[in-house]
Amino acid sequence: MTRTVLITGCSSGIGRASAKAFLEEEWTVYATARNPADIQTLGDHDDCRIATLDVTDAEDIERVVDRMLDEEGRIDALVNNAGYGQMGPVEDVPTDAVRDQFEVNVYGPHRLIREVLPAMRRREDGAIVNVSSAAGRVSFPGGGVYCGSKYALEAMSDALRNEVREYGITVSLIEPGPVETSFEDRVESEIEGIERSGAYESFYELFEDYDAIGGGGFAAVEPERVAEDIVDAASSTKPPARYPVGPLATVAEVGRLVPTRIADSLWSFASKLS
Repeated sequence: MTRTVLITGCSSGIGRASAKAFLEEEWTVYATARNPADIQTLGDHDDCRIATLDVTDAEDIERVVDRMLDEEGRIDALVNNAGYGQMGPVEDVPTDAVRDQFEVNVYGPHRLIREVLPAMRRREDGAIVNVSSAAGRVSFPGGGVYCGSKYALEAMSDALRNEVREYGITVSLIEPGPVETSFEDRVESEIEGIERSGAYESFYELFEDYDAIGGGGFAAVEPERVAEDIVDAASSTKPPARYPVGPLATVAEVGRLVPTRIADSLWSFASKLS
C-alpha cells in the first residue's frame, strides 16, 4: 500500500523540496501552504494533493486531516515544516511578536500532532517529523525569541517520542544549520517590524549581513539535502531522534556541551570584534 505524508509549509525551500523527495519515493503527498497558488505546480503530479493550511488555524488543520483520512484512510507521516524566524534582542521584540512566533513554530506543530495522533495510534504506526533548527540546540544573542521557539519544539518532541513509542509511532527532529532558502528574507522583514530601544545597535549591524549569523556562504546546505533526512526519518522503523544537517548544525551539537561560563565568554569576545 502506498504510504501517505502530510507536509506543512510547502510553498518553497525545505517544504517544497520534501514534497518532491517523497514523490520520488512514490509516497502520496498532501502538500500544504497558506497560499494554494504557491504550490499549484506540485498538484500537477498524480500522487500529490494540495491544500490550503494555515498552522495557526485549527479549522484548517481539522479540515485537511479529515480530508486525508477520508481519501486515503491513513496518515503514515506528518512533517511539521512551516515556520519562520523572529530575530532581534529580547527587549526590542514586542510581546505580540513573541506570541506570533510561538503560534507558528510551536502551537502550530502541536495542533497538527494532536490532530493526526488518534489515527496513528489506532493503526499503531506512524512517523512525526518536526523541522527544528541548530538554533534549537544553541541560543545566540539577537535570536532569543526564535531560539526559544525551537527549544520548545525540541523539548515537546523529546517528551512526545517517549509517550507514543508504545503505539509504534516515531518522533524525529530535523536540525538544519543555514539553508539556501528565502528564510533570510522573512528574517529581515521581521526585524524591520520590531521596536528598537537604541541599546543594541551592534546586533543590528550584524544582522544586516546575514552571513555574520551563519546564513548563506559555504556553511549553507541546499533544501534538497535537508529533505533527504526528512524522508529517512519518515521511512525508517527506528530513526534517530535528531538529524543535524550541515556543518554549523554539527558545531551546534558540540556547542551545547560547552559550559555556560565559557559560552558567555565567547559571545562577549565576539561582540568586541563586531
